[in-house]
Amino acid sequence: MSSEILINVTPSETRAAVVDNGVLQEVFIERNEYRGLVGNIYKGKVCRVLPGMQAAFVEIGLARAAFLHVSDISIPKGQTGDLKEAPNVEPTISSLLREGQEILVQVIKDPMGTKGARLTTQLSVSSRYLVYMPETEGIGVSLKIETEEERDRLKSALVSLLEAGTGGYILRTAAEGVTEAELEADLTFLYRLWAKLQERNQVVKCGEPLHEDLPLAMRALRDLFSADIERIRIDAEDTFEKAVHFAEGFMPECAARLEHYTGDLPLFDLFGVEDEIQKALERKVPLKSGGYLIFDQTEAMTTIDINTGGFVGHKNLEETIFKTNLEAAHAIARQLRVRNLGGIIIIDFIDMEEIGHREQVLRALEKAMVFDRARHNISAVSELGLVEMTRKRTRESLGHILCEPCPCCEGKGYTKNVETVCYEIFREIMREAKQYETKQFLILASQDIIDRLNDEDSTKVAELEQMIGKPILFQCEMQYGREQFNVVLM
Repeated sequence: MSSEILINVTPSETRAAVVDNGVLQEVFIERNEYRGLVGNIYKGKVCRVLPGMQAAFVEIGLARAAFLHVSDISIPKGQTGDLKEAPNVEPTISSLLREGQEILVQVIKDPMGTKGARLTTQLSVSSRYLVYMPETEGIGVSLKIETEEERDRLKSALVSLLEAGTGGYILRTAAEGVTEAELEADLTFLYRLWAKLQERNQVVKCGEPLHEDLPLAMRALRDLFSADIERIRIDAEDTFEKAVHFAEGFMPECAARLEHYTGDLPLFDLFGVEDEIQKALERKVPLKSGGYLIFDQTEAMTTIDINTGGFVGHKNLEETIFKTNLEAAHAIARQLRVRNLGGIIIIDFIDMEEIGHREQVLRALEKAMVFDRARHNISAVSELGLVEMTRKRTRESLGHILCEPCPCCEGKGYTKNVETVCYEIFREIMREAKQYETKQFLILASQDIIDRLNDEDSTKVAELEQMIGKPILFQCEMQYGREQFNVVLM
């Protein structure tokens, strides 16, 4: 598989894309006005403790207070709270935190919609091969390192470098095949970084960051680079130089694959990435066979519907449905990565009669999701023929980053028709006529509403004037949406 990382840099934003065999698989966007907060460490102040939710709200200098659940709080050594008297009882939020208390917290989920950021006190800092967790103990290994021999080798190498009581560690996927000397260099870097954080903790004020994660270009090198990546193209010279410096210091194997792109064609036009991003904002996703997918993203969940569309098959209906569902399974896995959809996802595959076909489609979906970096869980086909799955959400979806709700329909996806709004105006006039004494009524509304009232509904307006005994005047307001209107008493 031929894979590349494309990094496009402009004064206003940085974008990174992963392309496999010329097809976009993932895209990341970071705007200068709003950088992602995941991984950042802050000195926060507890502003509210909620015993009923076993959680607290913490001020970290953002527009909305961040959320901290009791399960995300590490109990400092020597502090057990309620556990002193009842060892088998989980500590309560009230025993661990109080209002006004200053604590170090790390962002694990960006603010999304109306929700604030999600926090943890289980702090961690990352390097190329390791994640260091000073407040915990033990050694973990990435599940993507599958061979037991390599897992044991890495654990043994790390144990030989550690002193007792230095904290917990996770060996990242990139650590596969590295030497003991490379692990030692990573450890030295992490210890120095943690020491700097402790020094900053003494001087920073509440709501200020102690540590900010790397900018997107460097994170892309750290998190996305693997042995499968043939080339990393960067179209900005200063970012390229920084990337080379970063790679030579921490990722020597990556430095040789960095390339400064100077072509005439914009970098994201090389593999049609711009077009793919635009397509990822649409509800309808066409399949090569002629079928299509419909994506509907709501606050609660994302639903995906599969339709055969123009695909009629060659044998019979069951075979047509089966092939459409198989193609859809692979397309869905890719779209989830490109759109970065998370939370609860419900997939409505076309109903299949044969149990064997259902199982094959489910296996195809599971196989296609293997390449997904986000943690996910896929359930069996339900009694209603639906596949339920969850996908970890740590940042906003592509649609939420690039779009906002329509000001006309307020995100509903539809507006009232002209006839409905006109009849609402009639009812409002009747209501006002009964409550207030006035000489006449002035209706302020959009152009299409006024046109309807003066044309198709002119007879109804005349009848209404006769009924209430008052004249009705109309005035067009160009700034009004279709559903906006005002009845003015004159």
